[in-house]
Amino acid sequence: MLRLEDLRAGYAGREVLHGITAEFETGANYCVLGPNGCGKTTLVRAVAGLIDSTGVVEIDGAPLRSLKRREVAAKLAVMSQVSALYFPYTVYDTVMLGRYPQMSRRLFGRVTGEDRDKVEQCLASVGLQDLRDRRIDELSGGQRQRVFLAQTLAQDPEIILLDEPTNHLDIRHQIELIDYLHRWTASGKHSVIGVLHDINLALRLTDRVLLMREGRIVAQGRFSEIADAALLRKVYDTDIAGFMRDSFEIWRDLK
Repeated sequence: MLRLEDLRAGYAGREVLHGITAEFETGANYCVLGPNGCGKTTLVRAVAGLIDSTGVVEIDGAPLRSLKRREVAAKLAVMSQVSALYFPYTVYDTVMLGRYPQMSRRLFGRVTGEDRDKVEQCLASVGLQDLRDRRIDELSGGQRQRVFLAQTLAQDPEIILLDEPTNHLDIRHQIELIDYLHRWTASGKHSVIGVLHDINLALRLTDRVLLMREGRIVAQGRFSEIADAALLRKVYDTDIAGFMRDSFEIWRDLK
């Protein structure tokens, strides 16, 4: 379980998160929703320990600050939108980098059969076996994001934090990415906490949501139980429910 209590964080002396308190159960998926600038990415960075924060961040009852980096890596991984900055490794070698937290615990950091088996499993899970020997700078954006998903899965964390991982992907690869993650968590042993702009895509992953506005949680729970037109208007400053209904009408009659 991941527990946050009165979490506060920001940049250059400006507080962005104002006392976030939430619990994320093991084996369940969650999405953080809200407009640009509401603090979603800051929340991911604070939880992952990538920026300074105050308050409580606990993983399985242990304060994040008390854990060594490799211990954190065994429990938590962050996957962001595809970046233009990467080394021109092969697909296989890039995914193998995800095993570094496990390898660093061993004498001389040797690659074992378990590491190779895990990488093969992760390549298969995202359909990359045929591209294993290609350099990642030769791949499309969607293919590269699948490589980084496989690398994240190879780390074998308990929780994956998603920070807008579908940005710049076409709709096919957005759906595939979410579906891969959904299958990964189906065993009930792993969790995904996703920051996503697209509400429909987020709800394809899970209906457990945290709605944020101006660095605070406005509501949290199952979307079907907490959301209504007035709440969404308050969060987004626009008629989200009306927009969704109009969009549905456009698609409903499509032949």
